[in-house]
Amino acid sequence: MNHTPRLKFGIVVFPGSNCDHDAHHVAGTILQQDARFIWHKDGSLGDVDVVILPGGFSYGDYLRCGAIARFSPIMKDVVHFANNGGTVLGICNGFQILTEAGLLPGVLLRNASLKFVCTYVRVRVENEDTRFTSKARRGEVLEIPIAHGDGNYFVESDSLKRLEDKRQIVFRYCDEAGRISEAANPNGAVSNIAGVINETGNVLGMMPHPERASDPALGHTDGRKIFDSVVESLIQQLVLT
Repeated sequence: MNHTPRLKFGIVVFPGSNCDHDAHHVAGTILQQDARFIWHKDGSLGDVDVVILPGGFSYGDYLRCGAIARFSPIMKDVVHFANNGGTVLGICNGFQILTEAGLLPGVLLRNASLKFVCTYVRVRVENEDTRFTSKARRGEVLEIPIAHGDGNYFVESDSLKRLEDKRQIVFRYCDEAGRISEAANPNGAVSNIAGVINETGNVLGMMPHPERASDPALGHTDGRKIFDSVVESLIQQLVLT
C-alpha cells in the first residue's frame, strides 16, 4: 500500500489573477496533490504546505504591479508563513507581489521595450541546490513561456553582488545553447535574471510561467521540473519527520 503523503497547495486568488486555475490544474491534476484556492480577503492560509501567488494583473496593476495586492488581508499570513520557512512560489505577478512585500529583494520595472512580451523563452538553471530546482541540473536550459509588461528585474550593484555570492539567482534568460546574452534577454532584466530566491531558500519568485509548461497536452513540460522538485523535496521532509 502506498502511504506517500500528499502535499497541500494553496493558490491565492487576487482580483485580476488569471493564472490561478492553471496553477491549480498543475498542482491538483498533473501532480495529483491536494489543491485549493485561497481568497485574498481571507485572514489565514489554513493548513497548507505550499503557497502559490499566481500570475495575472492583481487589482488591475494600478499604482504599481503588486503594490496593492501586497496589502491584501491574506498577505499578512503569507509573510508569516514565509518567515517561518514555508514554501512560497510567486509566478510573474506573484513575483512582483513578493518583492513589494519585502520577501524578495529587487523590483520589477517596465520591460526595456516598453511593450508587453508573450513568448517562449529559455532560462538556464543557475542553482540546482534548492527545493524548487532539485530535479534539474545546474546549467540545464528550460523552455518556459513569459507573458508580462513589467518583468525587468532590477537591483543595485551591491545587492546584485550579494545575490551572486549567496547563489540566490536561480534562473537566467539564455539562448538555446545556454549562453547569456543581451539578445536572449526579453525584458532588459539586470544580469538576465529570470528568478531569484530568498536567503533561506524557501521563497522563489520567477517571471516565466512554469504552470504553462507542465501539461503534456500543451506540448511543453520543462516547467514541471520546478513543481516536481517542490513535491519531492517537501515529501521527503514530511517522511523524515
